[in-house]
Amino acid sequence: MFAATTLALGAIDATGIIWWLVVGLIAGALAGLVMRGGGYGIVGDIIVGLVGALVGGFLASLIGLGSSGLIGTIIIAFIGACVFIAILRAVSGGARRV
Repeated sequence: MFAATTLALGAIDATGIIWWLVVGLIAGALAGLVMRGGGYGIVGDIIVGLVGALVGGFLASLIGLGSSGLIGTIIIAFIGACVFIAILRAVSGGARRV
């Protein structure tokens, strides 16, 4: 049985894309606030959240964790977004300058 978060190429529809964007926005906005850099704007938060969801999903699968439901997906995406922001800051040489 496939999990609800498994993406099949034939299962992409407008509702799925909207949920991905919502999860990405929530995770990216929370990660931006927690990582003390403020947000990155709506588009930036969505991108950080979506990349964070991929990073978080990969890391969770490495240690054998899975997410269930919307809250679990947001938590995994949030953790991945924080890791992604930390990597971006390490590569760019520090916090984002205003």
